[in-house]
Amino acid sequence: MVSSVFDPLGFLAPFTLKAKCLLQELCKLQLGWDAKIPGHLALQWNEWLQDLERLSDFKVSRCYKPVGFGEIKSIQLHHFADASERGYGTVSYLRQENFDGAVHCSFVIGKSQVAPLKQTTIPRLELTAATVAVRTDKMLKSELDVPIDETVFWTDSMAVIRYIRNTSSKFHTFVANRLAVIHEGSLPDEWRYINTKQNPADLASRGMSAINILQGKHWLTAPEVLLAKNDSWTEKPMELSDEIPVDDPEVKKVTVRAVIHTRESCDNHVDSVERLLNYHSSWYKLKKSVAWILKIKKKLFLRTRRNTQLINQAAETYLSAEDLQEAEVAILKFIQRKSFASEIEELKKGHPVKLSSNVRKLDPILDDGLIHVGGQLHRASMPLETKHPIILPKDHHVSNLILRQIHCELKHSGRNHMLSMLRQKYWLIHAPSSIRKLISKCIVCRRQRARVGEQKMAQLPEDRLIPDEPPFTRVGVDYFGPFEVKLKRSHVKRYGVIFTCLASRAVHLEVAFSLTTDSYINALRRFIARRGHVKKIRSDNGTNFVGADRELRNSINDWNVSQIHETMLQKNIDWQFNPPAGSHHGGVWERIIRTIRKVMNSVLREQILDDEGLNTLMCEIEAILNERPITKNSDHHNDLEALTPNHLLLMRQQPNLPSGVFTKSDNYCIRRWRQVQYMANLF
Repeated sequence: MVSSVFDPLGFLAPFTLKAKCLLQELCKLQLGWDAKIPGHLALQWNEWLQDLERLSDFKVSRCYKPVGFGEIKSIQLHHFADASERGYGTVSYLRQENFDGAVHCSFVIGKSQVAPLKQTTIPRLELTAATVAVRTDKMLKSELDVPIDETVFWTDSMAVIRYIRNTSSKFHTFVANRLAVIHEGSLPDEWRYINTKQNPADLASRGMSAINILQGKHWLTAPEVLLAKNDSWTEKPMELSDEIPVDDPEVKKVTVRAVIHTRESCDNHVDSVERLLNYHSSWYKLKKSVAWILKIKKKLFLRTRRNTQLINQAAETYLSAEDLQEAEVAILKFIQRKSFASEIEELKKGHPVKLSSNVRKLDPILDDGLIHVGGQLHRASMPLETKHPIILPKDHHVSNLILRQIHCELKHSGRNHMLSMLRQKYWLIHAPSSIRKLISKCIVCRRQRARVGEQKMAQLPEDRLIPDEPPFTRVGVDYFGPFEVKLKRSHVKRYGVIFTCLASRAVHLEVAFSLTTDSYINALRRFIARRGHVKKIRSDNGTNFVGADRELRNSINDWNVSQIHETMLQKNIDWQFNPPAGSHHGGVWERIIRTIRKVMNSVLREQILDDEGLNTLMCEIEAILNERPITKNSDHHNDLEALTPNHLLLMRQQPNLPSGVFTKSDNYCIRRWRQVQYMANLF
């Protein structure tokens, strides 16, 4: 009975909440459906039923704009949220103001829910009610046909407002998930505080009698703060401190544990830096770590000089682009000093590098402590990094990090693209091999570019290799469709039946009116009447073909004993079915069905034909398919045109068919013309 109250807009939300709370009490007692209700709860139920009868004449005006209100100046949506130990709820009003300064507020929607059985704190319930208000606002803006100028949210919970305005604290999962919904659907400045006595959503969280609803006080009528003409609610929300109390249970407590690692023998400076470089797996993160180290080093150096002004400048809590650039130069200088120590010493003295050096061919130059590629482009109007790239050693961890960074920025592009991007700033020794090695180890590239598992193709069946038989002597058959056609005032389904010659790949199409065995046999009889007798038919192991095979064999047996047998030799048809799960055995006709669908999709689109139009279209598709080349087209002007199935069906080019079938085992030494014919067959 509680669920039978149809109130989708929530006019009676406070009233139905009382019955929901009563139902929740019965659930707590774990009573069955047929158990007797305790006396005090039965008394409350009867009182609610009597109250429900008073709402039989309940009426409310659903027009948001009153008659004669005039032209509207502004429209706002106001959502009120509240929660209590019994439940939580929201109520929304539409506030309209005309150019004369008159204000009218209309009830839009109300919602109320009982508090969960699991014990929950009041701030969490208040936050849940605020989440419902935000979702209601999103729904109303998409459903209402009037433009909303402003949205305001009201709550009487100071804790909720602090949670919404606070962006620095980390909350537990329950609060964090609901704050994410609130921040996505509203702004912190849109939230206002209202006194509990003036909050109409307080009724949705505590319940309300039917008499008060009929009187229309405090629920269907908006609070006085909205009806006032002084627009006091438009002021900025009251100033609240964003600082949440330290003992707030919803804030995560961060525990910092310091671990001191002691070593009996301290490694030297170079090994420490190497461990730092090898520790990171990202070029960007490595630069950030080194930038922070250099920043702290600079701060400590300035502190020793007791320069307060410079100390404050160096004590910034964020990194700049200059810091990252300085860190990058420091990292590159370190790895070059370790990999090209002798070359740097020679260049500092002004001598050329040794002949045995692997960077001699690059004509290296020293600029600001870094080795660059030389060359003859020093005066070119190009960026310095492009004219003189920085030389990087091969197989170094930092070099691999730079390659990995470029590979990710280019969205896992190929080797040439990566090499082009790398040469804009760096010159890695033996870069192509390093890039190839990186791509081969990239999991994303290996997954996307992996070769699909292939199976060795079996030997072709004999039916596809016999050349001296007329077309359509050995065929494959299959159904495709369905297609809708017009039949008077209704639409019916039709199916296509494809017959493809296994040797010449010629195609014949028929239209079947249904999937029954009779319809299929009729299509087969039309095919044989127009294309000649068939020796062998291959088909899928479908129900229709199995039935057609049995019925066709029975019919042929009748022909053999009839008077027709006296006048001509009746040839039987060999019907062979593919294995039940071997659909790939029918690739000969399945590939052609794909081509048919391509043609039909480009011709039919969304049109619906009648039976005559569908038959005509099938004939046109058949002509198109029989014009497709089955041999390779040549680019030479003296070569013959490509062979098509129509050459064998219509004899347009009068192709030379072999006079017989010969194999290599034949004794062609005696009759040399058989040898010539065998060579022609191979050709």
